[in-house]
Amino acid sequence: MIIVDDALRARAAEGRPVNVGLVGAGFMGKALVRQVVTSVPGMRIAAVSNRTPEKASEAYAAAGVPDAQYVGSATELDDAIRRGRPAYTDDPHVLCQAEGIDAVLEATGTIEFGAGVVLEAIRHRKHVVLCNAELDGTIGPVLKTYADKAGVVLTDIDGDQPGAELELYRFVRAIGMTPVLCGNVKGLLDHYRTPETQVSFAAKWGQQPYMVTSFADGTKISFEQAVVGNATGMGVARRGMVGHEFDGYVDDPAMLELYDAEELRASGGIVDYVLGAKPGAGVFVLAVHDDPTQQPFLDLYKLGEGPLYCLYRPHHLCYLEVPLTVARAVLFGDAAVTPAAGLVVDVVATAKRDLRAGETLDGIGRYTVYGQCENADVTRAERLLPMGIAEGCVLRHDVPKDQVLSYDDVELPAGRLCDRLREQQELLVPLPQDALA
Repeated sequence: MIIVDDALRARAAEGRPVNVGLVGAGFMGKALVRQVVTSVPGMRIAAVSNRTPEKASEAYAAAGVPDAQYVGSATELDDAIRRGRPAYTDDPHVLCQAEGIDAVLEATGTIEFGAGVVLEAIRHRKHVVLCNAELDGTIGPVLKTYADKAGVVLTDIDGDQPGAELELYRFVRAIGMTPVLCGNVKGLLDHYRTPETQVSFAAKWGQQPYMVTSFADGTKISFEQAVVGNATGMGVARRGMVGHEFDGYVDDPAMLELYDAEELRASGGIVDYVLGAKPGAGVFVLAVHDDPTQQPFLDLYKLGEGPLYCLYRPHHLCYLEVPLTVARAVLFGDAAVTPAAGLVVDVVATAKRDLRAGETLDGIGRYTVYGQCENADVTRAERLLPMGIAEGCVLRHDVPKDQVLSYDDVELPAGRLCDRLREQQELLVPLPQDALA
């Protein structure tokens, strides 16, 4: 959405920057502070919240902003904003409650904690930008309902694969084609990776081992594609997605032959991934065109003879693109990715090894479970345990490796917000497929 650059420059010229409250000063949050400070006129990170407040202060210092002040209340934060003084805190509710904050950027990667932050932000009518596909893929549809009632935007981000896929999806629709598959390109998939196997890779890139484990074991891509499915109404062809292996480019005719255009059309479209294809960091959309007079021109313009046409993007630039999402939400009321179709695709918890009665599940990117996509109607019918709910659950009996867990297999922790929100979400009636029509 290129018009955001001019809109932000206008805000800079007027001396009215978009004020962002960032929750989470980890790998992504720290990089976001640097990006906004150095490269985004018309926007500022007005405050950073982190459970360890020193890390929030360090995020500013690393971006060349050494004079951030600690604030303990919304009143103190609003005073700092008026004075143009960057602020930090250990209480995310301070950001949510401050009048001077335009949008809250949630970047913790947590479910229970993140849900509380998002609801507090919505309660105070802040736009919410999620660097948290795990939260979105677990309870995004019910959070969207709250956001709609409050008249604010809830959106996932540009720069991650869902945002890049929705950009292509919307473009394909805008030129008269029908998208039938939204795809993600993945280089590695091994469900049994653990933080121990990923520790050296995590150290190389300055990330947490559990986070990169979720990339390798398939959980992260499952959440990403669930987010896309819930935004578009597209389901999955089977549990875990199809995941063809292919070593050429995603628009190679041989790659397109792996899918049947009529099956995709009849299904209403699917989300999927390919393993090993080029470009390695890319996303793609497969589409059809119903007008035979247009098909020769698509061939002329190098999209091939059909019936499937592939449009792809060779990159997603993570935190560099996130400020564009914030600007879209605040300045235009536009969401990059939002669960417009209800819960269509879920992510279900699957045993990473043989599990024993009495064990406590340790959640995303760790040792006991990995996540797989499943259609939400199957999840409901079989009472399958969502991956985002799994952490902290205690097993009632043994579960063999690779078995999908159900609610009947576990005892839930008491009093969790995320469980109450899931219950509310189950009462929502999903919109028909193709909800963005």
